[in-house]
Amino acid sequence: MTLSAASRQARDDAFGLPIDQIDVSKPRLFQDDTIGHYFERLRRDDPVHWQSNAFYGPFWSVTRYQDIVDVDSNHALYSSDWTQGGIALFDGPLDERMQMFIAMDPPKHDEQRKTVAPIVAPANLAAMEATIRQRTARVLDGLPRGEPFNWVERVSIELTTQMLATLFDFPFEDRHLLTRWSDVATSVPGTDHVTESPAARLAELGQCLAYFTRLWNERVNAPPESRKGDLISMLAHAPATRQMSPREFMGNLLLLIVGGNDTTRNSMTGGVLALHQHPAEWAKLRANPALVDSAVPEIIRWQTPLAYMRRTAMADTTLGGKAIKRGDKLAMWYLSGNRDETAIDQAHRFIVDRVRPRQHLSFGFGIHRCVGNRLAELQLKILWQEILLRFPAVEVVGEPRRVLSNFVHGFTHLVVRLPG
Repeated sequence: MTLSAASRQARDDAFGLPIDQIDVSKPRLFQDDTIGHYFERLRRDDPVHWQSNAFYGPFWSVTRYQDIVDVDSNHALYSSDWTQGGIALFDGPLDERMQMFIAMDPPKHDEQRKTVAPIVAPANLAAMEATIRQRTARVLDGLPRGEPFNWVERVSIELTTQMLATLFDFPFEDRHLLTRWSDVATSVPGTDHVTESPAARLAELGQCLAYFTRLWNERVNAPPESRKGDLISMLAHAPATRQMSPREFMGNLLLLIVGGNDTTRNSMTGGVLALHQHPAEWAKLRANPALVDSAVPEIIRWQTPLAYMRRTAMADTTLGGKAIKRGDKLAMWYLSGNRDETAIDQAHRFIVDRVRPRQHLSFGFGIHRCVGNRLAELQLKILWQEILLRFPAVEVVGEPRRVLSNFVHGFTHLVVRLPG
């Protein structure tokens, strides 16, 4: 694919800068979609890269597939616990950090994860499939033909928010709040036009907590015969979570909201863009719709909806030939690992019939691997099955607008047009 002028300039910068000046944590590089050049340089020349940033402080950028797997699969050596810093690069005050099970180490992590895991068990996914297909068909059938519209808003957000409302048994008429709270949870106040200040962000998250606390109280007091199988009921009645503090409850809520919303929603949009940019792959998929099974994990790899996760070293060690000190923080750049040619064959190509399509890091690795990965794949599979039944093309007619974030790798706008 031919590089744009901006991309060519970014590539020149990435390969021309002294290695110690490369900072892959700059959100603008993600919004401009030029970050890939910098990751490519690091994978080649400094795959475990020490850097310092005025906002995040010093940390290691881990950019190769195998090194990321080594970190992600050794939770005893590389902690994700919120008391050690958690999963994000920014070190906030201890009393302001989110307490959620992805930011915990065993055994507490395992106990809380097991509480919500049954909602995406195979039997539950099979039971949800008809509802997901019905909703997907309804949304697609309601789209305008022959005129531009924002796919992110009309399809990606709508479908994922409906699913999230179902998982929480959240009042359907208020489901737009879930989208807003997801955006607020991952926002950086004052920089991304989502929240104006840390105080404003905390105020909105407080509203989220108050709303869900009302739902919790309704369900925790429900008699056994009327209890439901939604996420709030699971949390309210499980021994590992029923005594959570308000901060821990909010942390787990936000984990489930963001995990069930941002990731799937951005893959739904990223897939449209990828297939538009690779017309030969779209033709291949249209000619053989059974390739949806391999196209979906390839879309998830290609998009990598969460760019990184952070860990903190619990002891002195060595990684990629570099001396890691106890207390050092590391960013596992999943987005970079998913483009590592030494681990994934033709990693820089989007291939809908890839032989090993699930060989990617988008869901993480090890004990923190995304609990809802199969639900995400099911939603995307149904979406593309239904698109193929209806539309000969989904034509992208405007430049994509991406989120200003180095964490959520996603979109705010993708203007498309469907054949009339």
